[in-house]
Amino acid sequence: MSVETLDIETRTPSWRRVTRHPALMEYRRLAFLVAAVNLAVFVIGLRDGVWFSEGAFALDRIADLALINLSLGILIRQQRVVNALFWLATRIPTSWPLWMRWGAGKVFHFGGLHSGGTVAGAIWLGFLTYAMIANRLSGAALPSDLTLGLSAAMVALMALMIVTAIGPIRARYHDLFERTHRFVGWTVLALFWGQTLSIARDAGVPAMETPAFWMLCILTLSIASPWLSLKRVKVEIDKPSDHVVLARFNYGDTPFAGSSNAISHTPLGQYHSFANIPAPNEEGYRLAISRAGDWTGDFINNPPDHVWVKGITTSGVARIEELFTSVVYVGTGSGIGPILPHLLKGKVPNRLIWSTRAPRKTYGDALVDEIEANTPNPVIWDTVTDGKPDLSALALQAVRESGAEAVIVISNQKLTRKVVHDMESLGIPAYGAIWDS
Repeated sequence: MSVETLDIETRTPSWRRVTRHPALMEYRRLAFLVAAVNLAVFVIGLRDGVWFSEGAFALDRIADLALINLSLGILIRQQRVVNALFWLATRIPTSWPLWMRWGAGKVFHFGGLHSGGTVAGAIWLGFLTYAMIANRLSGAALPSDLTLGLSAAMVALMALMIVTAIGPIRARYHDLFERTHRFVGWTVLALFWGQTLSIARDAGVPAMETPAFWMLCILTLSIASPWLSLKRVKVEIDKPSDHVVLARFNYGDTPFAGSSNAISHTPLGQYHSFANIPAPNEEGYRLAISRAGDWTGDFINNPPDHVWVKGITTSGVARIEELFTSVVYVGTGSGIGPILPHLLKGKVPNRLIWSTRAPRKTYGDALVDEIEANTPNPVIWDTVTDGKPDLSALALQAVRESGAEAVIVISNQKLTRKVVHDMESLGIPAYGAIWDS
């Protein structure tokens, strides 16, 4: 396959290169929207005297805004909510205009609402704590010392969670980020319950008569839900090389293409999500796990007999293929894992570009044969013999040859963002993971 040289910057208008830049991705636009709405609400409240009246801060109104934002941030990441969002987005028929389907395919950027909502909620909670202290210093008997203490502790712990979630810190100290998000998050939820009950006692009303009580019930169920389905399951390991293993599961769950499951060695240990690889007319599924750190390295070096699976099968990026009449898949290395189930399913016509090191030696003849048998004219690029390819050029050529409407990229962060940016700068819908979790 001959490949033309692709000079994106000379082929596309500068305005499109800017508007489709990763810095302006939909994830950040949603987070900015949440921030803008909250700022507008705060300013309007200042103008209309909503937050301060009769010589004291209106604590109930400030608390409502904190609860609304935190609820948005938590619920939008709930696995069943995520699946519902993907289901709704992919109900759009392929007969609708491309620009509408292009936008609907960005459904996986919902994490912008998560980050925007939780940060805004933490800020409102800080404002609430400040308002409580100010009211007490002005001579008010309430809120109680207990309420003040619980509120201050929540603010401090949420600040810690936000700091560890900042991109560079999260990437460098991912294990710390995961532990902080889990265990500090649970602590904040417990403090939230204590604060709600304490505020109700301060006000002399039954807690069950307050909206915050029932919203906390929903939030608690949402957070507990993935853990309620925790199970220890048997796993069979096929190890074609020291770089990758194929883990096979058959415990009564056959997930859908475009989904993932989270697994761990221990119930409360590190959970890592991998794309499920179901096959038509077969029970169970496979996971492709390649060496990419201490956890995966240990998994490959010391294959387990059993693992823990948490939560329910959750939709992923590639599920949005259903919005298009045909797609081009671009994958590198173990990125073939999320792609393979769609090739096997064959619901949407596709072309494949897979760049990897020594594909047959690394992933085994059986997997490569399976790929070649389930997609027409796949481009399987061996980086050992052919060097690193220009994936944007390959993707563009595949789009032109096949008439595909969209490109779906499964690779590392740098390559994913580059190919997505290049394609969208040319007016081609493109999608790839955004590393928001």
